[in-house]
Amino acid sequence: MTRAAEPAPMRPYPTLADAARVWARIGLLSFGGPAGQIALMHRILIAENRWLGEKRFLHALNYCMVLPGPEAMQLAVYIGWLMHRTLGGIIAGLFFVLPGVVAIMALSWIYALFGALDWVEAVFFGLKAAVLAIVLQALLRMGNKILTHRTLVAVAALSFLAIFVLGVPFPLIILGAALIGLAGARVAPAAFRTGGHGSAGASDDADTILALYPERQPTARRGYALRISALFLALWLAPVAALFLLLGPANVFSQIAAFFSVLAVVTFGGAYAVLAYVAQEAVQNYAWLAPGEMLDGLAMAETTPGPLIMVTQFVGFMGALREAGDLPPLMAATLGGLLTTWVTFTPCFLWIFLGAPYVERLRGNPQLGAALSAITAAVVGVILNLALWFALHVLFAEFRPLRLLGLEGEVPALASLDWRAAGLVLLAVLLAFGAKTGPVALLAISAAAGLGLYFLT
Repeated sequence: MTRAAEPAPMRPYPTLADAARVWARIGLLSFGGPAGQIALMHRILIAENRWLGEKRFLHALNYCMVLPGPEAMQLAVYIGWLMHRTLGGIIAGLFFVLPGVVAIMALSWIYALFGALDWVEAVFFGLKAAVLAIVLQALLRMGNKILTHRTLVAVAALSFLAIFVLGVPFPLIILGAALIGLAGARVAPAAFRTGGHGSAGASDDADTILALYPERQPTARRGYALRISALFLALWLAPVAALFLLLGPANVFSQIAAFFSVLAVVTFGGAYAVLAYVAQEAVQNYAWLAPGEMLDGLAMAETTPGPLIMVTQFVGFMGALREAGDLPPLMAATLGGLLTTWVTFTPCFLWIFLGAPYVERLRGNPQLGAALSAITAAVVGVILNLALWFALHVLFAEFRPLRLLGLEGEVPALASLDWRAAGLVLLAVLLAFGAKTGPVALLAISAAAGLGLYFLT
């Protein structure tokens, strides 16, 4: 008589130390912008560790897409919270951003000390071409994944026209897209069901850690959610209030704290969607840095691990460097960069700890799914605006004002086209789309090409 096969032992639930090691690995390897970071988390958390399944992952991602701020970092906090509650979310978020904080700060110091050197400028000149190619890759990747119905294509097109032609603020675009999605869920549900990250056909969530240990999953407790949210609200806004009271609203540190705190609330769609607004305000209104320096900062963020929105640390660094007052310039710059990072990323924990418990209850809700699909389609249009803004500022050195049909703007002066920049952009695009070169190699080759042009011309 043969013996019946014994069932396979159930996999143990990962400890907090196990989770810390996983999140540290993700933080150190999170190159390539939000698309690459989300893909990295998908591979490590789903394919390798089976912490959660496809549907659960995409539901969390859809919620993070609708939040202001960096969706990849917020996704890490969300999944960390799912696995180990509040402490798990804090560990996930900190490990996700700390490598980038250190790297961007080091590069900002190098830029401040040696950025005026011609060969350093040549390196960043080449990096800008690679950044443009990477943004175009992200745009096409998201477009192919999200714009799966002509209705969603129309939402993306309207979003682009609203921001590029009419200058409609990001929050209004996101609100309008959400309303279109909610209406579409009633009128044409199939058009919105196919879009966004949560497409039909996602794999089952069975045989995952969260499925095997349902008792370990956090529940929505209103009192606790309000208490932890109040704590992070105080951690975020208390330093801002203190700066206003001690230094006054005209001080550069007060301006940095206020601007990036507002940014944390009103900007949606992740880093690529936000950067056009950051560039406009930091360059044109506050004069903290020049358009070319903004692209240099993005090149830094592309070459280092962590969220692309970490470029804001460079913006705060440069703003405080140039308005240091009585402080040593580099000390002021360091404080300005760290202050920017604090008010940019602290709210991310607040949004997740306050909203995630209730969003978990809405998994499978068709109205929410349709609204999120429309929002992600609108984000594609916003990123197209960013890509065009980058392209114009990489290729052209001068712009002239334009007034048409009552709208004011600026257009590039065609005679100011930089043929060296055009050649570098062509090289970067061919490497990215033709040779399928990875982002890190693409940035290295473009930097070398920029340096080569410096020695040849």
